[in-house]
Amino acid sequence: MSLARFGRLAAALGLLAAPALAQDKLKVATGQRGNWDTSVGEIGQRAGIFKKHGIELEILYTQGGGETQQAVISGAVDIGIGAGTVGAMSVFSKGAPVRVIGAETTGAGDLYWYVRTDSPIKTLADTAGKTIAFSTKGSSTDGVVTAFIREQKLTAKPTSTGSPPSTLTQVMSGQVDVGWAAPPFGLQQLDKKEIRIIATGNDTNFKGQTVRVNIAHVDALKNRKAVIDRYMKAYRETVDFMYADDKALEIHSGWLGIPMDLSRRTRDGFFPKASIDPDKIIGLDLVMPDAVEMKFISAPLTKAQIDELIQIPAR
Repeated sequence: MSLARFGRLAAALGLLAAPALAQDKLKVATGQRGNWDTSVGEIGQRAGIFKKHGIELEILYTQGGGETQQAVISGAVDIGIGAGTVGAMSVFSKGAPVRVIGAETTGAGDLYWYVRTDSPIKTLADTAGKTIAFSTKGSSTDGVVTAFIREQKLTAKPTSTGSPPSTLTQVMSGQVDVGWAAPPFGLQQLDKKEIRIIATGNDTNFKGQTVRVNIAHVDALKNRKAVIDRYMKAYRETVDFMYADDKALEIHSGWLGIPMDLSRRTRDGFFPKASIDPDKIIGLDLVMPDAVEMKFISAPLTKAQIDELIQIPAR
């Protein structure tokens, strides 16, 4: 055997014997465990998509966009999934070290507000003096409830109730008059006629706008840009997988312990694929004046500020 051929063989054997490359770890805070739109990381990780891109996710679940946002601001995590768009604009305008790396959900039809079936409340107009739930300050539900009150001139009392399960407990026990939820949570209670929907997020100007975004700590973007870029490639690939392969429904339903038909109903009934396209942030021209009027920001962001805030990695 020639020395050249021996060298090539040795190199090939060395490659075969080499250990697998270590995965880059990213800490991710995700609002509302189990919602279809917030399940991209969980489904992609369980399907091996993030691993294929050299990424290992450490996922922390929060009670809403406000908590997610704070986890990113504090540096406890690298990335936050599902922060309210107006909330992200608000903290950025005050100097918080966050940047938007993608849209999370466009449109607000997945968010719904409900009452017990025996409640006298039939519509939002009946909520004078009543409590109406949102998850956490700075979340998309906070923005929607604020819009309900402003646009419909309500005198309801906004109340932070955390996650959909904790909100349901408070509604059914009479602590809160109007609860909030997002599918798949609450669909079984709706089918059993234990609760009744009185409004959705699309009953506000948020319809057609990007209501939630994915954010990253500015240090993560600066110091780990290549890793964040690969993360977004895996995220996009996972979104494609979630609509192309029923295996994604199996993963979602198996993870949550719910019937697969409930996962399918959630995806097909509430989340068209375009609604979770991470590359399209829609309606900022409409969001801006609303954010000022709702006092999330004191003045519209300039083009330079928007360009600094929104840093979606290239496909």
